[in-house]
Amino acid sequence: MERILVRALFFIFPFLISSALGTEPPLELSHLTLELLESARNPKFFDWLVRARRKLHENPELSFEEFETSQFIRTELESLGINFTWPVAKTGIVASIGSGAHPWFALRADMDALPIQEMVEWEHKSKKDGKMHACGHDAHVTMLLGAAKLLQQRRNELKGTVKLVFQPGEEGRAGAYHMLKEGALDKFQGIFGLHIIPDLPIGTIGSRAGPFMAGSGRFQATIQGIGGHAAWPHKARDPVLAMSSAIVSLQHIISRETDPLDSRVITVGFVKGGQAGNVIPETATFGGTFRSMTVEGLSYLQKRIQEVIEVQAAVHQCNATVDFMEDKLIFYPATVNDEGLYSHAKKVGEHLLGGESNVHHLSMVMAAEDFSFYSQKMPAAFFMIGVKNETMKSGTPLHSPYITIDERVLPVGAALHAAVAISYLDEHSVGSN
Repeated sequence: MERILVRALFFIFPFLISSALGTEPPLELSHLTLELLESARNPKFFDWLVRARRKLHENPELSFEEFETSQFIRTELESLGINFTWPVAKTGIVASIGSGAHPWFALRADMDALPIQEMVEWEHKSKKDGKMHACGHDAHVTMLLGAAKLLQQRRNELKGTVKLVFQPGEEGRAGAYHMLKEGALDKFQGIFGLHIIPDLPIGTIGSRAGPFMAGSGRFQATIQGIGGHAAWPHKARDPVLAMSSAIVSLQHIISRETDPLDSRVITVGFVKGGQAGNVIPETATFGGTFRSMTVEGLSYLQKRIQEVIEVQAAVHQCNATVDFMEDKLIFYPATVNDEGLYSHAKKVGEHLLGGESNVHHLSMVMAAEDFSFYSQKMPAAFFMIGVKNETMKSGTPLHSPYITIDERVLPVGAALHAAVAISYLDEHSVGSN
């Protein structure tokens, strides 16, 4: 009997202390994640998520043109009684839930669509010709709105403040950079983001600590030659031949100047020359992207791309200009996950999704993401969330006009967002161990 009493006091004592201090102990993580997921999967809640996502999918807007999207988000936030700051970086929004006290922890969703014509025939197909949510940003916004609703229901229990970052212009326009530049994320202690991935099944997530996604830049080169008739090439200076030599030589930067254990990419994605088979054109234009996992790597590639193109043009008695378009297309740094925050989100995911087997350790990828700008400013964790469902053929790659997603991901993402934020505040609030 004495042993039983001692064991009982061991479990009850912390609650007695908490009551005496006027505080409540944080919810045990398994209990928290279960509550949040059950709430998000409630039929009424789920139907609201699906309606929101389909409304957004029907009305895609390109980078920094997300005016209707932004209005839709603001209307939903207002209906939930959530305060927000707007506009940030033209169409962006930063909302706040909690006491306003520190720590401030952020959850982020990007809002913009792509200039792609949707080819999926369904009731909620894009209503805007040549525009489509082909990268899942409609789902990202919906999951964050779902998290907003879950968090607002628990606003009086939060041990700090959750900031909801609805960001414009991720697709090549560095919206995150502009949000930071305007000071919208000053004094934040950490940030978490999700991105759908068609390769992982529904009910799973994945990421890795440290470098996760590449830094990237763009370039466009124009080679000026002397045009002429194809029958007399000696009287011309052929920019197409110079362009061909330059393109081949660029690959030598990767194969002969880069450590084989280092990850770098140079890809030429378009070429443009003359329009007649028997005419040597005056100019030829080409361009592409370069990527690296480090800032130093990006800088080196930029330098060598310019040198190689200019020298190869000179070899063929032509001139070259190389434009890196940094005024319009800011280089993205690599996305680097903070080890501590990654471990925290991983632990939350394991509790939410039923174990380690549903939280995958992913390889580094050479795709780029402007969440990277946040990771330079504060501890950040960026995770992929699976949307694959074999029965509905939802494994089509991102940026495809045929992409579809399993909408059951929406409550999972909403609950994961909320659980990561709540448990972070519990662990980092003033006075916590």
